[in-house]
Amino acid sequence: MIPRRISRPVRVADKTIGGAAPILVQSMTNTDTEDAAATAGQVAALARAGSEIVRITVNTLEAARQVPAIRERLEAMNVKVPLVGDFHFNGHKLLAQVPECAAALDKYRINPGNVGHGSKRDEQFSTMIEKAIEYAKPVRIGVNWGSLDPELLARMMDENARLAQPREADEVMREALVRSALESAAKAEEIGLPGDRIVLSCKVSAVQDLIRVYRTLAARCDYALHLGLTEAGMGSKGIVASTAAMGVLLQEGIGDTIRVSLTPEPGGDRTREVIVAQEILQTMGLRSFTPMVSACPGCGRTTSTFFQELADKIQSYLRAQMPAWRARYPGVEEMHVAVMGCVVNGPGESKLANIGISLPGSGEKPVAPVYVDGQKTVTLKGARIAEEFQAIVEEYVRTHYAPGAARAAAATIPIRAVS
Repeated sequence: MIPRRISRPVRVADKTIGGAAPILVQSMTNTDTEDAAATAGQVAALARAGSEIVRITVNTLEAARQVPAIRERLEAMNVKVPLVGDFHFNGHKLLAQVPECAAALDKYRINPGNVGHGSKRDEQFSTMIEKAIEYAKPVRIGVNWGSLDPELLARMMDENARLAQPREADEVMREALVRSALESAAKAEEIGLPGDRIVLSCKVSAVQDLIRVYRTLAARCDYALHLGLTEAGMGSKGIVASTAAMGVLLQEGIGDTIRVSLTPEPGGDRTREVIVAQEILQTMGLRSFTPMVSACPGCGRTTSTFFQELADKIQSYLRAQMPAWRARYPGVEEMHVAVMGCVVNGPGESKLANIGISLPGSGEKPVAPVYVDGQKTVTLKGARIAEEFQAIVEEYVRTHYAPGAARAAAATIPIRAVS
């Protein structure tokens, strides 16, 4: 087990952030919040994909007015996911003018760089914190280097310039991010918000900067921390950058919630960011969300694409079943399936999985041995290998993960002899 940094637990609706609680997956809608139907639909899709907290933009008076309607629509769909309101510039007004919005949200996100300037900054920040206190809501104080408090940064740059040995500008900026978060949290506590209702984040878009900032932040406080590489980008670049940054921090025990901020492909599915976040946590051994499928990359021995198609089909099938399986078959998310493409590593990998199949490679006999809990149980061949293997997976789930069922021996899987 990776030792976790000990943070103050924060209760958000029926979820706990920090403390000994599991690291939670968070996501954010990209719909216009004024469109209650579209926003509720996307929140529901994200929640069903596995997002455990969902953030929505609350940027206009009409958007704030629609938050209770979004909540009602979600309840009608039996979606219980906590809703976070994302406020910038005018949050103090919206929370005061639309008390139903303030009450319907489960948490507020405040960016200290966007709550006002000069004397107005403290007043407007105080108003938002006072509303959080009034409605007993937790707050994420989320600093972002793209909207860092300019007055704080200017003051720190001036202070740095007067030093005998000034630090590099990027080091000063990292320190400004941390100080903005910590000073804002201290101010919130001074106003009366308990420390166990505060979550901090300091987001940047460069991997090494994120690692340095969060190491510093984690060393200086015990607040719960939300991780995320902001503006990570599209496709593989966004996935790789987010994984590289958060993987290091998670390995060091830093982070209580995570979000993978992917830019969707045109027409792409917003739930992709949820799946990637789950896969980061699961491949690191921190949590289990859905059965994992191991598959070889292919080589000259695997000239057929059948093993690729089967691996994709099984992986998609397992993920599609999880909403129903999660309640019916406790522990099924830890199941491991292997779909291999030739005899070199196929039998070995298959034996190490709960269920594995070693498909024939180039020049091999057109048969596919199946291994269940390390034992060869059946050899498949013919045109229905995919369907028969899926049926074996289904039977394994039913016999091994049903509540109260004893762990069945591999011999309970029907064996069909093949000459």
